[in-house]
Amino acid sequence: MYNYIKYKSPIGNIIVAEEDGKLIALVFNNQKYEKKHLAGEGTEKETPVLKKARNWLDKFFAGKNPDVSKLPLNPAGTDFQKKVWKQLEKIPYGKTVTYGDIAKKIKSTPRAVGSAVGRNPISIIVPCHRVIGADGSLTGYAGGVPKKKKLLKLEAID
Repeated sequence: MYNYIKYKSPIGNIIVAEEDGKLIALVFNNQKYEKKHLAGEGTEKETPVLKKARNWLDKFFAGKNPDVSKLPLNPAGTDFQKKVWKQLEKIPYGKTVTYGDIAKKIKSTPRAVGSAVGRNPISIIVPCHRVIGADGSLTGYAGGVPKKKKLLKLEAID
């Protein structure tokens, strides 16, 4: 059983969930894989970790660079997906990397990395929006490419 809060962001409504004191999901309403990331019963209740997440999001949407290491994360996924998501956490605020950049670091393929990035259950905090195509294109985003554009613009990335 997980706890969750609803967060009204400038780019749409978000659900943030935690279980056992660790964040397990941050999803946009009706985002791809939303049902998978929030499976089972949940209770709407602001716990201490969800309050921290709310404060983190407030800072982020105010154009600041909050520290992701201050939040306890526990995304559910395969070992490979978790390896990719750890790389996402290392992408500096205001910067982008390509799927190929990540693939080289973990000795994989851009396609496999792209699949894992697309299944990131903790969007924004684990910044999958900072990953772009090799040609600079804004490839898919589970929350939708328009949201990805807005997130990059917020971080002053063209």
